[in-house]
Amino acid sequence: IMSWQFCLLAFVAALSTAAALKEGECEVCVKYLTKLSESLSSEEKGTPAKIEKKFKEICKTAKGKENRFCYYLGGLEESATGILSEMSKPLSWSLPPMKVCEKLKKKDTQICDLKYDKQIDLKNVDLKKLKVRDLKKILNDWDETCDDCLEKGDYIRRIEQLKPKYVKSEL
Repeated sequence: IMSWQFCLLAFVAALSTAAALKEGECEVCVKYLTKLSESLSSEEKGTPAKIEKKFKEICKTAKGKENRFCYYLGGLEESATGILSEMSKPLSWSLPPMKVCEKLKKKDTQICDLKYDKQIDLKNVDLKKLKVRDLKKILNDWDETCDDCLEKGDYIRRIEQLKPKYVKSEL
């Protein structure tokens, strides 16, 4: 009799750990919902509708992976579907962002596939060794353009020219 109870207990334990997020998993979801949660006033925190309104507001300026996350949840005008209530209700109950992301993952696995691009250490990197795509990404991250850039050297010159504005050197 004890062996089947043990098997059942082991099975339940395996199920509960399978749902838990691993370290670094769902990083865009967790970070973005943490940012959202911290931006909410105490009056907004308990109301799903107000949380959704605030989410849509901050999604308007979201870029890259965060913009994609907003799209998946339904926080953008062009979002095809929306599962905003799956995010706003648990947040309104003060569920931590990590747990909210676990719930969202069950609804749409793509949400947890989003990962931030690795940041380039601009103080120590040799720009000549980067691909043009990476050089363009640096400019894009800075909201800068290089309209007359045709070759890799043009992008490198533009980045070097803008570096003092964006890369602060420690004393």
